[in-house]
Amino acid sequence: MLFNSLDFAIFLPIVFLLYWFVAQKNLKLQNALIVLASYVFYGWWDWRFLSLIIFSTVVDYLVGQKLRVEEKQSKRKVLLWTSILVNLGFLGFFKYYNFFLENFVDAFSLFGMQINANSLNIILPVGISFYTFQTLSYTIDVYKNKLEPTQDFIAFSAFVCFFPQLVAGPIERATNLLPQFYKKRTFEYHKAVDGMRQILWGLFKKVVIADNCAEFANQTFNNSADMNGSTLVLGAIFFTFQIYGDFSGYSDIAIGTSRLFGFDLKQNFATPYFSRDIAEFWRRWHISLSTWFRDYLYIPLGGSRGGTWMKVRNTFAIFLVSGFWHGANWTFIIWGALNAVYFLPLLLTNNNRKNLGVVAEGKLLPSFRELFAMLTTFMLTVFAWIFFRAENASHAFSYVGGIFSETLFKMPRGLGLSSSISLIIIICFFVCIEWVGRKDKFAIEKIFSSFNKTWRFIFYSIIIILMFMFFTEEEQPFIYFQF
Repeated sequence: MLFNSLDFAIFLPIVFLLYWFVAQKNLKLQNALIVLASYVFYGWWDWRFLSLIIFSTVVDYLVGQKLRVEEKQSKRKVLLWTSILVNLGFLGFFKYYNFFLENFVDAFSLFGMQINANSLNIILPVGISFYTFQTLSYTIDVYKNKLEPTQDFIAFSAFVCFFPQLVAGPIERATNLLPQFYKKRTFEYHKAVDGMRQILWGLFKKVVIADNCAEFANQTFNNSADMNGSTLVLGAIFFTFQIYGDFSGYSDIAIGTSRLFGFDLKQNFATPYFSRDIAEFWRRWHISLSTWFRDYLYIPLGGSRGGTWMKVRNTFAIFLVSGFWHGANWTFIIWGALNAVYFLPLLLTNNNRKNLGVVAEGKLLPSFRELFAMLTTFMLTVFAWIFFRAENASHAFSYVGGIFSETLFKMPRGLGLSSSISLIIIICFFVCIEWVGRKDKFAIEKIFSSFNKTWRFIFYSIIIILMFMFFTEEEQPFIYFQF
């Protein structure tokens, strides 16, 4: 079920009314309703994949119960690895089986050995990468005694399958989200209004920015051999805004929807395109995944505490794994490696934590130095996104080759001049709003808060009108559903 669909527009009010008017006085009933609603939400795509979520839930719940009473370290490790192997086993089979098989066959063919192996027609379960990491965080934290294992199976099930963030995050830690299912929740008007405001901004990002940028980005990447260099640059920039509007828009809708039900999820994006270096970008982009890899992979490997070799090894490890997490394609691995190359100079010169605050804090405009740093970081990011978006490595390199050609300085062509200009104007409007709200959890959280209701109503009306004006006829799924 898509957030930007009629189905969800009907589904959400029904669940909201049942949650607050029928189950309000019974916490267990509220949690059970969330589980049921989440299974309906997820099963809307393919009910068969519900068995994976349920099986993963049961396994990790039982592992948690065993870890509660088991004191012998060797047996605790067996329990931990049982959870890891089950969860990553499902993820590896559905997401990476064909990738490894094809590369295994290709590797032997280089030595003149032909292996007959048939790939499987596997459908990737929506959101498997997200809920797998979410439930793994529970087992690992229980194993490390950072979290008391729950005995409430319904609450744990609700934590694993919580529908607002089930299929594309944020990836919530058990230490933050699970305890919220134990507490009595009462409806708070201001929290609901704030949630609706964040949902509105998320829908604007998706419907106006992402979906419209997708049309031009797809046209460019799908016909890159026929495009000149300047058009290819423009297509890469459109994709850069597409993926941000799409993914951060989903996160905004998920967080806002959660607030309607009395839950607080972690911020997942913090205006990453205003970053002054790549290290800052990765502190602001997909925060829940970046911090997951930091805490459960990078730090256990030694982080940045060792010598130069260890720092290089750990940096490439976390970025390559992050790239591979996104999909079974060499393009994602190259994308991860590129970001590692971007990040390493900052780490090795101890400048990776230089820009921790908000850019141009307390000022209307950035300094020339800040602007130059932001533009440089943005251009590096755009270049890396080319590999993320390309169909394969060959396509990515040919796309880059097309950019760095004699046609780079020619006028863009083939995208529709008037429609592309109008979209660029809307993107500029979007960037201005994001800039004004860069200190807040989402751009329009406090915008016009000091103004009267009339001005706020006008602003929200403009947002809604733009959504109707730029609504695309073809329903666009969220990009990160494929991951």
